[in-house]
Amino acid sequence: MKFLKSWLPAHVLAWLYAALLVVPLYYLLVSAFKTNDEIFGSPFALPTSLSAHNFTEAFSSADLGPAVVNSVLVTALALALTLGLAIPAAFAIARTEGRVGAFVERVFSLGFLVPTFAALFPTFLLAAATGLFHTRAFMVLFLPATAMPLSVVILVQFMRTIPREMEEAARIDGASTFGVLRHVYTPMCMPGIATILLLNFLTFWNEYLYSLVIIGPDPEQRTVQVALPTLKSLTGTDYGILTAGTVLTLVPVWAVYTVLQKRMQQALVSGAVKM
Repeated sequence: MKFLKSWLPAHVLAWLYAALLVVPLYYLLVSAFKTNDEIFGSPFALPTSLSAHNFTEAFSSADLGPAVVNSVLVTALALALTLGLAIPAAFAIARTEGRVGAFVERVFSLGFLVPTFAALFPTFLLAAATGLFHTRAFMVLFLPATAMPLSVVILVQFMRTIPREMEEAARIDGASTFGVLRHVYTPMCMPGIATILLLNFLTFWNEYLYSLVIIGPDPEQRTVQVALPTLKSLTGTDYGILTAGTVLTLVPVWAVYTVLQKRMQQALVSGAVKM
């Protein structure tokens, strides 16, 4: 009984925090089916109808179709390139003993010290110098560079926990270095890989500042985060349509999180056990 009482404040705080998260989400969802008058008149009431008018209007007014395709292409290619670079880099660092591996890992960690806005002007100059300004290709190459510090540091910690005996057994069976990485380290680091996939997906999908500056507002190339704010001017601040467009952009995030959440939970649990 005393144990339950001691945990009561924690439960109360947890439910309050959950309410703080659920209430804005509920407001966003119900507003997507309302008009401006209904939103301001009864903001938390259920919608009178479940008409898809706001969603279709948002989809057509801001050209969200091409924008979603652009975001999917940029995000998917950037994630693939991030994994293709981070996994071998983490493998090399994790297998390197002594001060060299620790030094290289610290070099990657320095990436956390660079503020996002501080690199905007040099990135703009680089895009112009390479002839990739106002193209999606530059964002595909640029986004993995921003994700490498976190991705490499997370994967190195996972790979260092893999016993060397497993690598030696694979070597005895004739596996090459690439074979060891592919058949031993990569499968055993799947929770860590899922974690960096989810974290980087959220970052890449929601990226706005660099997409606006580098890609620009061209409807044929802009991403969904750049297209979404145009609903405010195109529709005369119809908040129902604006929230409907926002909900549409959240669907891919929910889908990816649903797929990867179990792997990420495994990574968190395994990290707690190792500590």
